[in-house]
Amino acid sequence: MPNLDFRTTNTLWCSVLVETLARLGLTHAIISPGSRSTALTLAFARHGAIECIPVLDERSAAFFALGLAKQRQRPVVLVCTSGTAAANYFPAVIEAHEGGVPLLVLTADRPPEMRACNSGQTIDQQKIFGDYTRWQHELCVPEAGVERLRYLRQMTLHAWERASGPFPGPVHVNAPFRDPLAPVENASPGPIAEVSSEEFFAHLQAPNIHASAALYRLRPQTARGVIIAGAAAPADPGAYAHAVLALGAASGWPVLADVLSPLRTHAPAGSGVVTTYDTLLRREALARDLNPRQVLCLGGWPTSKVLRGWIERSQAEIVLVAPGPANRDAVHGKTRQVVAQVESLAIEGRPPADDSYRQAWLRADAAARVRLDTAMAEGATGSFEGKAAWLLARALPPSTPVFVAASMPVRDLECLWPNLGGGQRFYFNRGANGIDGTLSTALGVAHGHAPAVLLTGDLALLHDTNGFLTAARLRGSLTVVLINNDGGGIFEHLPVAAFDPPFEQFFATPQRIDFAKLTSAYGVEHRLVADWGEFERLVTTLPSSGVRVLEIRTDRKRDAAYRKKLFAQISVEVEKVSLASG
Repeated sequence: MPNLDFRTTNTLWCSVLVETLARLGLTHAIISPGSRSTALTLAFARHGAIECIPVLDERSAAFFALGLAKQRQRPVVLVCTSGTAAANYFPAVIEAHEGGVPLLVLTADRPPEMRACNSGQTIDQQKIFGDYTRWQHELCVPEAGVERLRYLRQMTLHAWERASGPFPGPVHVNAPFRDPLAPVENASPGPIAEVSSEEFFAHLQAPNIHASAALYRLRPQTARGVIIAGAAAPADPGAYAHAVLALGAASGWPVLADVLSPLRTHAPAGSGVVTTYDTLLRREALARDLNPRQVLCLGGWPTSKVLRGWIERSQAEIVLVAPGPANRDAVHGKTRQVVAQVESLAIEGRPPADDSYRQAWLRADAAARVRLDTAMAEGATGSFEGKAAWLLARALPPSTPVFVAASMPVRDLECLWPNLGGGQRFYFNRGANGIDGTLSTALGVAHGHAPAVLLTGDLALLHDTNGFLTAARLRGSLTVVLINNDGGGIFEHLPVAAFDPPFEQFFATPQRIDFAKLTSAYGVEHRLVADWGEFERLVTTLPSSGVRVLEIRTDRKRDAAYRKKLFAQISVEVEKVSLASG
């Protein structure tokens, strides 16, 4: 029988909404405290099929929901009260929009007669997220009649469908409520017998969210083509990697795999996936020698700025296979964008007889990989922060979920994570590429999942310290690998680093935080890592529950200089070998 609450008009209305969502497949609701959302909160909390997680800070709540939706690949509900509460969701809503993550945002509101008249905790919440939603709607004020409840059921179904796909993203439903907000006595809406029957909900079922799987055929026009596997988060990373490798075999083109593509971790070791292009393409002569005539770009645009610049300068013909219709051509090249699933792509014709271009890539990649691995294994000048990324690739258990913060962590993974076939799965907020909500998103990824890892810098973690408030409610474990270089390390690689002052104060922004004391205030375990041997031991076996922070202290200026020297030296050595053998 339906799980309905007839105590007041508001409780009946909200219980119909929640029951509808439960029938469609909702399993999680993230709820922040507030008065105007009382009936919504009560309805979610009393439904046995939905796990409800209270999160005090709406900004953290939204990113936690984002991480959970990334992990489960289905909508997660957010609930908040009226006023500025909804505005705190905005950064996560933007990331969900740009990254194609399904969120269903329910914001409680005052009824129309209490707006624009200086009523407390009231702002204009309609279309508050602008164009950053797949769909938005304001519900009518609750009524107990069957016709209005049918309307509510239909709008809830449509909101779920729009959030789910085939191009998933955030949906905003604004829900006004009149008093009484709590289920007080003598406020019954009266008998509504028709709603209590199973028939009212019987037709509901989860929608078919898959985009068209129509076969798209690509005919290579040249042997000098490359496949660039960009950031992607498919439901089945193993099948995705197999499909991309098949495209490489059929075309005869080398496959360059972004670290946020499943290829790095799910393609078998030794499968010919190129991972060192960011280092190789720093040398002008070698980059020119490897210039392509055709590029097949899969998923998101690649993380590497060096690779993006190389594509742009090449003026090659680009086929960009995108997960949705939004324009993804950041280089404004000779680009044809195709909305298709990677698994539905096919190559026409045979691979070119001339395999020299592909072999040149593979030789250069193998040489660069040996030199990178040797440099990392020999200690990499002691506390070089990039070694953490290199060691994680070797030490983490298979299938570990890894959330990667923006700025330097993702770039270190890009340069140093090899194709070892370990099966780890990367999660990331690369829609808007910001550091917002890093910790909260990682906690959402870890919730109810396998023991997970977050690789982050100090500023990204400090930007979301309220995320630690959710740590006590985590089902599962999260190990936070904290690279503490006392500021924004990525700015050391930009021209503005030469201008100090004001560089240190306004760009690097060191915070001088004692992370042991900070984490202690939240009841979170902290450990200052003594050396790389200890770090490797700590991440080889992950705890089954709780949150812990493993802090690695580094020197960002020294590391920036070492990076430039290392990558320049390797690219010069490989250039000499590659051009001589070519």
